[in-house]
Amino acid sequence: MAFSGAQAPYMNPMVPFTGMIQGGLQDGLQITINGTVLMSSGSRFTVNLQTGHRDNDIAFHFNPRFEEGGYVVCNTKQNGIWGPEERKMQMPFQRGHPFELSFLVQSSQFQVTVNGRLFVQYTHRVPFHRVDTISVTGIVQLSYISFQNTHAAPIQPTFSTVQFSQPACFPPRHKGRKPKTQTVIHTVQSTPGQMFPNPMIPPMAYPNPVLPIPFFASIPGGLYPSKSIMVSGTILPSAQSFYINLRSGSDIAFHLNPRFKENAVVRNTQIGSSWGPEERGLPRKMPFSRGQSFLVWILCESHCFKVAVDGQHLFEYYHRLKHLPTINSLEVGGDIQLTHVQP
Repeated sequence: MAFSGAQAPYMNPMVPFTGMIQGGLQDGLQITINGTVLMSSGSRFTVNLQTGHRDNDIAFHFNPRFEEGGYVVCNTKQNGIWGPEERKMQMPFQRGHPFELSFLVQSSQFQVTVNGRLFVQYTHRVPFHRVDTISVTGIVQLSYISFQNTHAAPIQPTFSTVQFSQPACFPPRHKGRKPKTQTVIHTVQSTPGQMFPNPMIPPMAYPNPVLPIPFFASIPGGLYPSKSIMVSGTILPSAQSFYINLRSGSDIAFHLNPRFKENAVVRNTQIGSSWGPEERGLPRKMPFSRGQSFLVWILCESHCFKVAVDGQHLFEYYHRLKHLPTINSLEVGGDIQLTHVQP
């Protein structure tokens, strides 16, 4: 059964982590965990899909163990009692390396992929709709946990009102040291009333670890009200600037250009090789920092683009090229390491 909407991501959650799965598990929901296995004296980490915050009822226990050559244990716990273990005698994770771990809920099983490759399928032992919580423990540092509806209906969405200027309910951004190579989130849409609306077209995502710069991608069908675009990566320590362009043929409908020497985020439009007047004003301090990861989310509305950085609304940019369907390509370049794009 298709369902409408998926929740906003958990960004940089601290481990051990326990978080709610809004609406519980449903057929077609994909949960993606991006993080890094720590160089630690410990030897295990665990992801549990469970009922409530207590661990008495765990529908799916996924437990990589860096022991005896490395293997992964899968199991189910009912009323505090473990069932028979299923062991996969392979270890797809490496200490000190980033990973992307995805759980796809299917009618008869969980399908688990690691770094884009199918790793294991685990047949349901209890009804999956009882699951409303995810927990992560052990020797991992998390970048993001995201939620995607893979069964969305392939129709163009109608406009929905969103409270874009309100901050999303993300946990505080962790200010500690980050691994040199960050993995970042997969596509996430939120329900109306949260930061972003719920596009009904399953998006095409270009995942980690690192994408080429400059990066080019088409935007299938062009832009329309409620269409969102997401760009994530890490800014190089010596960065001078980077840019995100939404293009209409040879014209640039929206040019987003953080400049570090000027401590400015410049916005503009280029029509017929001529730039218009720049916009630079911001309601708060420069949100981008050298050496730090970032997430830019661009929401197209009928009259403007609304831009959020790391979950916080930053500015609006009123359309100068108003025929939105002709804005059908994305370009990203500059002094960044690009790790995820959803055009």
